[in-house]
Parts: sequence; structure tokens; C-alpha cells
Amino acid sequence: MKDLKIFIELTRLNKPIGFMLLFWPCSWGLSFALQYNQNINFFYFLTLFFFGSVLMRSAGCIVNDIVDKDYDKLVERTKQRPITSGRISVKASIVYSLILCLIAFFILVQFNFLTITLGLCSMLLAFSYPFMKRYTYWPQLFLGLTYNWGIIMAWTSVNGNISFEIIILYISAIFWTLGYDTIYGAQDMVDDEIIGLRSTSIKFKKNIKLFVAVSYLITCTLAISVFYKYFGINLSSLLFIIFILSLVYQIFKFDSNNSSSCLHCFKFNNISGFFLFLAFCTI
Repeated sequence: MKDLKIFIELTRLNKPIGFMLLFWPCSWGLSFALQYNQNINFFYFLTLFFFGSVLMRSAGCIVNDIVDKDYDKLVERTKQRPITSGRISVKASIVYSLILCLIAFFILVQFNFLTITLGLCSMLLAFSYPFMKRYTYWPQLFLGLTYNWGIIMAWTSVNGNISFEIIILYISAIFWTLGYDTIYGAQDMVDDEIIGLRSTSIKFKKNIKLFVAVSYLITCTLAISVFYKYFGINLSSLLFIIFILSLVYQIFKFDSNNSSSCLHCFKFNNISGFFLFLAFCTI
């Protein structure tokens, strides 16, 4: 039971917001793709993407903790993580990560060749992300590129091609991640500045609310450009409006000087992602 507890902490399975934020973009791409091709088992594909999201996020957390183990000791929020605190070795952690990736690969090969290729390419993004905060103030942008890759994969799994519309939705989601992860990063600004790590939270700390607002504005504008032809007096439009209002709520609610406020608004994006998924499902 002790080993199981350590594994759950290591992979953050006790914090499902991480894999849900990876899963929602997949669900958007899949439900949107169905408008063009309904000759698939939607729930089967959705289940594959869900478990793929859980597995890859778990493996990514392990790699992140291995890379950041020396930095995590200096940050109050992360110093008790299993690797940093010495409760599990780096060697054992690597083995866990490889096993998770292997299981994820078996899920990946259920899709067509293009989707498999895109999935393998995403590994490069996922495992290089932990190094970004050492070299750039834009690790959140790189996370957006990585975390929303599933939108394109979900689309190609159904349609076997890449369209202009799905690229626009992908870019929209990148700015969504840029906004919510800037809110999340505000929790660690003081510690990160002391140890020399970088983030958009630090870069825009004097105008952080404005930066998040602009990021979410771009998200909504691009999403509307994809969704506009479905607008009308219908359930789908109502759900889409609720998605937009959920982002507006975060802008007014979060306080960069209050960690609890930042964490609450960050987690609120689980609701945002769910409503956009429902909006695409009810088109």
C-alpha cells in the first residue's frame, strides 16, 4: 500500500485535473471531427484517448520530476514530491515511466498510420517540455503546443487528414493553456525567481491579469471562428457561451498574490473544457 501511494503521488493520479486538461482537447477534436465523419465508434475512441491522456500525463509527470528534482527541493509546493524527498529512486521512476509509455503505445497503435505518427512526434514535445523553463520565459506556450496536440490526433483518427479548421482550434487551445498555466505558475513566482526559473507568470507579473485576459480573448476569438456556423438558438450555442463565461469568471476571480485563488481558477478549467466538449457534441 505504501508503494502504491508513492506511485499515485509520483504520477499525480491523486490530482486528476492534469490528465483532464490533456483529455479535453482530445474530446474537442474527436467530437468536432464527427460532424464530418460519423462512421466510427465514438465512445470507443473517446475511451482510448482518455486512457492515453492518463498514461502520458503520468509518464510526463515522472520525467518532469526527474529533471526538476534539484529545483523541487527549493520550492515549498514541490519539495515533498516522491523523487525529491527520496521516497523513490530515479532508476525505479524511469522504469515506471517506460512501462506507462509502453502501455500508451499499445493504445496508440489502435489508430490509423497518420495518428500513430503524430502520437510518436508528441513524445518529443512531452519529454522536452521540462527543460523549457530553464531557457525561456515561455514554457507555458511550449506546454500549450504539447498539451493540445491531441486535438489534431483526434481529428486525424476520424478523418485521416489535417484540416484548416482543426489547426485553428488547436491554436485556440494553445492560448487557453497559455492562460490557465500562467494562473497556475503564479503560485510559485517567488520561489522560481529566487532559483532562476522562468515563466510567463514572472515575465508578465506586473500585468498578469491583462496577459491572461488577452490569452483567453484569443482563445475565444479563434474558437468562435470555427464554431460560428453552428450558432443559433440551440443548446450547442448556449454551452459555447457558458464556456466563454467560465474563462471570464477566471479573469475576474484569480489573484496572483493568493495561491488558493490561483489553484481554484486553474482547476476551474476542468469545467471550461467540459462545457466546450458538450458544445461540440450537441452541434
